[in-house]
Amino acid sequence: MSAYLKETALLNYSHPLIQQIVHSRQWDSMSRKEQILGIYNYVRDEIRFGYNRADDIPASEVLQDGYGQCNTKGVLFMALLRAVGVPCRMHGFAIDKKLQKGAMKGWYYQLSPQEIIHSWVEVLYEGNWLNIEGFILDIPYLTKLQQKFEQCTGSFCGYGVATDNFQNPDIYWKENDTYVQKEGIVQDFGIYDSPDAFFTGHPQGLSPFKKIIYSRVVRHLMNRNVDQIRQGS
Repeated sequence: MSAYLKETALLNYSHPLIQQIVHSRQWDSMSRKEQILGIYNYVRDEIRFGYNRADDIPASEVLQDGYGQCNTKGVLFMALLRAVGVPCRMHGFAIDKKLQKGAMKGWYYQLSPQEIIHSWVEVLYEGNWLNIEGFILDIPYLTKLQQKFEQCTGSFCGYGVATDNFQNPDIYWKENDTYVQKEGIVQDFGIYDSPDAFFTGHPQGLSPFKKIIYSRVVRHLMNRNVDQIRQGS
C-alpha cells in the first residue's frame, strides 16, 4: 500500500503550493469521504479544462497553471489525495483522437497521432478501487457544450467528451465511478503505481519537433477553442 501513497517527481505533494491548498481547504482534517469529494470537486471545477505544455509535468505546475486535461488533472488529483493519505494509482489507456475534434481543428488535428495517451485515477475507498475520470471537464465548460449541442441526448464524441449519455454524464462523485471520456478508449495499458511510471513507458506519439510545435503553438490554439466554448461562442 505504501506505493500508492509515495511522493514522486510528478506527485510532489510536499511542494508549498500543494500543502497550502490542502491546509486552506482543511482537507487534512476531514473524513475520507469528504476528502475525496472535496478534492474531486476542486480538481474538476476550479482547475479548468485546458491543455498544459506536456503530460509529464509535476502537480505543483498544474496547480499553478490553473487548468489541465485528463493526464495533468489526474496528476494533480493524485498528489492532493496522497497528500492527505488517500491511496491512489493510475490506469493508462489510449483514446481515439476524434474525442479531441472541436478542441483540436484543421491542420493540427490532421497532424496529430490517431491515438492519444489517456488516463484515469483509481482511488481506494472502503476497500474498493473506484475509477475516477469525471473530473476532466469543468462544469461551466461542459454546460456550455451541452447547450451548444442541446439536440444531442445520447452518445457524444468530441470537444474532450466521449460518453453515451451526453446530457447527464457520470461526473458527480457519490462514492461511485465517474467517467466523461471512457467511450473514446481504444487501448488499455493497465495499472501503474504512479504517473511517472506510466508516462515513461507510454509517452505521447509525437516527434521532438512536433512536441515543440504542440507546446508553443497547438495547445494555445486548443485552449482558445475551449475558452470560446466556455464563453458560449
